[in-house]
Amino acid sequence: MFVLSNYIHEFYSVFPELDSIETWGMPPLIEPTLIKRLSLLGDEYSVKGLTAIHKTALVEENVIFKGPVIVSAKCFIGAHAYIRGGVFLGEQCVVGPGCEVKSAVIMSKSALAHFNFVGDSLIGSGVNMEAGSIIANHFNEREDKIIYSMIDGRKTALGVVKFGAVVGDGSKIGANAVLSPGTILAPASVVKRLELIEQAV
Repeated sequence: MFVLSNYIHEFYSVFPELDSIETWGMPPLIEPTLIKRLSLLGDEYSVKGLTAIHKTALVEENVIFKGPVIVSAKCFIGAHAYIRGGVFLGEQCVVGPGCEVKSAVIMSKSALAHFNFVGDSLIGSGVNMEAGSIIANHFNEREDKIIYSMIDGRKTALGVVKFGAVVGDGSKIGANAVLSPGTILAPASVVKRLELIEQAV
């Protein structure tokens, strides 16, 4: 049995409303969840449309937000980043220049260096992604698009065609590494530079 809190300790304290939802079904629910939360934010956030940015966060020029997006306290977002499709950034997160984040939750003190893509994923706290590393969310090259993961040592169909990864707290992903759809990384995992992770071949 997969228990998300064993991988991302603070997830349900931040999103208690998702406690009854299967992990693989969460990315499409990030948008409506954040839309509800936007109306509950205090005046420490600057809200424009469906984007809320904490007043202590730093956002450089030419960043594109396609909400709903919530950027928490003391985050940094570098120039030309593209944040879309329902994204939550926990406190003190870094999204470097040229990154794209889509339908994802990224917990506190995690960092995307630059030129990263994270799609339809749940990222723990204290995670570091070096430059150019990718979390893929769809098998474009396969006729069978269903995503599988290894759960309790068994190849398991997730029943979805878009899902990136669960990245456990404190994991490190090296430059230009690729996590295939359905990747599950235990806390404190290390992925080498240029490594391809494909757990359910």
